[in-house]
Amino acid sequence: MAQPTSSPARRPRKVLRAILVVLLVAVLAAGAGVGWWLFENRADPVPAGTPARPAAMTFAPTVKAVPSTAPEPTANGVQKAMAKALKDPMLGEFTGQVSDPLTGEVLWSQGADTPRVPASNAKILTASAVLLELPHDARITTKVVLGADGRAILVGAGDPTLTTASAGEPSFYSDPARIADLAAAIKKSGKQITSVAVDTSLFTGPGMQKTWDKRDIEGGDIAPMSALTVDGARLKPLDEYSPRTDDPALAAGRALADELGLNSQVTEVTAPSGAPTIATVKSAPLTVRVGDMMRFSDNVLAEQLAIELSVATGGEASIEGGAHAVLATLQKNKFDVEGTVLVDASGLSYSDRVTASLLDELMSAAAGNGQPALRSLLDSLPVAHGTGTLTDRFDPDKTNGAGWIRGKTGTLTGVSSLTGIVQTVDGRVLAFAMISGGTSPADARPAVDAVVGTLRDCGCRT
Repeated sequence: MAQPTSSPARRPRKVLRAILVVLLVAVLAAGAGVGWWLFENRADPVPAGTPARPAAMTFAPTVKAVPSTAPEPTANGVQKAMAKALKDPMLGEFTGQVSDPLTGEVLWSQGADTPRVPASNAKILTASAVLLELPHDARITTKVVLGADGRAILVGAGDPTLTTASAGEPSFYSDPARIADLAAAIKKSGKQITSVAVDTSLFTGPGMQKTWDKRDIEGGDIAPMSALTVDGARLKPLDEYSPRTDDPALAAGRALADELGLNSQVTEVTAPSGAPTIATVKSAPLTVRVGDMMRFSDNVLAEQLAIELSVATGGEASIEGGAHAVLATLQKNKFDVEGTVLVDASGLSYSDRVTASLLDELMSAAAGNGQPALRSLLDSLPVAHGTGTLTDRFDPDKTNGAGWIRGKTGTLTGVSSLTGIVQTVDGRVLAFAMISGGTSPADARPAVDAVVGTLRDCGCRT
């Protein structure tokens, strides 16, 4: 159907209205200009004693450190502040702990040493372990080597943030390595490429932990672990909740073949020893990747960070190896992991068990003076009613804490956890860990938020 056109009779009216609007704007602008000229060139002198016109202000936002002299809360004050919120039946089976990072004192505790299903709060253990053990500027190098008969072999190195987005295009992860850059380097090398293959031999063991639900691949929560993955295995690279592919390596190989303009089938091989490298790209630094993992609660990235830790400490490049490396590293750094069970590094499994006391201990170490290597963990935490997984929580009309609480969420059916820090009205930073179970997350989350919110408006000194 043809698009409707303007009636000839109506066009002059539109033009006339446009002219009138332009003239009106011009008259107003001219009037304003005349008024300003008359003000600046007025004949009357400025009255004696009139202060000089102040200099234009310069806006220079800065982050001010929390004063170490802020009033110290008491255990009794914290418990009194939380008492009413703790009576909400929607909390279900509830355990938690609150501590003062500066003194190390536990201010409130309820069943905190009971191991519970942590959901994604397990990622706090993973993030803490890799930050404690690995160089914060560590990057992963993905390479392409030249095989026989012009075959380009894309060798996986365990970087799921590698992206198919071209240079200048947005990507889901921060400052990622790009398949397009690998292709450009290959072309620049002058080598004649006839086909693409992938090498995933770095990782061992099953791609899925046995307690994971395979339906979560289509649901967008996980993908089989592979040494070669692009865009976190998302089928829609920019969609956080996109379904994932069940064959990440071949998807990566096809992306490289497409960039090279090849239509040949992508195969899986082991790169021959001594094959010359014709292209490399590097991931973002470790702290950036940990930040992405925490803000988006990304399960694939969490698992592969743990595997990176395992390989660096001499362990297996597997899901099991990653989980073991996380606990071993925390224990080596004197954290109390008694009762803790990790079968994965993401918290996706209901078989994981973590105590609220360990979660609070890690958060307190990050916020206090005990572990400077964990300080960047605080930057990765979503802000209440502001960013990441806390964007739609701590509504100012319903509870306290918006903008003053940073925390890592955790959600599974029947499980709602929240661990983080809060700055009180007196300027004191408190660490907390809360785990709710047995009620719907839709009911538990507001109840948990209300408990944590009481700490924001609490001087808690009596």
